[in-house]
Amino acid sequence: MRSISILGATGSVGASTLDLVRRNRDRWKVVALTANCNVDELAALAREFDVDLAVVADESCLPALRASLSGTGIETAGGAGALVEAAARGADLTVAAIVGCAGLAPVMAAIEQGGTIALANKEALVSAGEVMTAAVARTGATLLPVDSEHNAIFQCLQGGRIEDVRKITLTASGGPFRTWTHAQLAAATPAQAVAHPNWDMGAKISVDSATMMNKGLEFIEAHHLFPVGLEKIGIVVHPQSVIHSMVEYRDGSTLAQLGPSDMRVPIASCLAWPRRMDTPMPPLDLVQIASLTFEAPDEARFPATRLAREAAQAGGAAPAVLNAANESAVAAFLSGKIAFTRIALTVERTLARGLPPAPASLDEVLAVDSEARARATEMMELA
Repeated sequence: MRSISILGATGSVGASTLDLVRRNRDRWKVVALTANCNVDELAALAREFDVDLAVVADESCLPALRASLSGTGIETAGGAGALVEAAARGADLTVAAIVGCAGLAPVMAAIEQGGTIALANKEALVSAGEVMTAAVARTGATLLPVDSEHNAIFQCLQGGRIEDVRKITLTASGGPFRTWTHAQLAAATPAQAVAHPNWDMGAKISVDSATMMNKGLEFIEAHHLFPVGLEKIGIVVHPQSVIHSMVEYRDGSTLAQLGPSDMRVPIASCLAWPRRMDTPMPPLDLVQIASLTFEAPDEARFPATRLAREAAQAGGAAPAVLNAANESAVAAFLSGKIAFTRIALTVERTLARGLPPAPASLDEVLAVDSEARARATEMMELA
């Protein structure tokens, strides 16, 4: 039996992970579960899996969690520090699925334990790539990518050498607005943006998919996970979301990982690594799928991938600024404060304001993040 902690247990990745754990209860001991403030669901999961620790990020929700778990013997805690403590519990596997930069400190805490981290929080590597990879090298921790694209690359690299890679191609569905005009995009609503055609995801990542920023962030993440050089990483739009990414080797061979649009597949790859495990997914029916199509990203309508590529090329604080500005703009869009097309525009204008020095520690990354959010908010208020 292995121990597991899930940071972000009530989100889509957390729910998919627990579904697999539920099907293999004899193999896993759940140590800690965290959520933002979904007390009822978190408490129910804590009782179901008899966890040691349940944590809410929003400390104002802690009294309700304590009341719900009273008499169970389950430890409860709240606040940002409690998330870090949960990550530092030293589980055999820590699933890092907290959305956004809020997950950065917990991910770093898990890395400091030198264990295995299944990373679903792409923003952590985007904002603190150099700091995080240096910590991984120092502690001997293992990062397993949960994102379907990076997990696909990881699988395609097994048995190969990174030195033999000619190109890595990230596939993108194109999101719900792939065929929309500029005028339609300007009038897009939050409800339309979160209605992804292929994947069941949370609101923030769904909006990122609609703007294509999700793919931009994945581009930066891939740069840190698979150091082949920025010029060897590309993006192609693949609306069917059957091929999750590809690796081309110098001999001309291209390996692609195919599978259903269900996060339980890449999560299962991480849970069982370096072996395999059963999932409830039906076999892939290529005859029913019939055709797979591909197209180049349209960076005139969806400039987010260009902005991410330029931030990656600039390096230093640029990726952290990009991520922070994007998180602020997405939150504003979801609350009805700005138009959909102003998300990327806000990011671009925030980057254009100038960059602080490159962060060399977690505290410096968080300072860059805070400053960039303030600048992005200012940009949105001025417009």
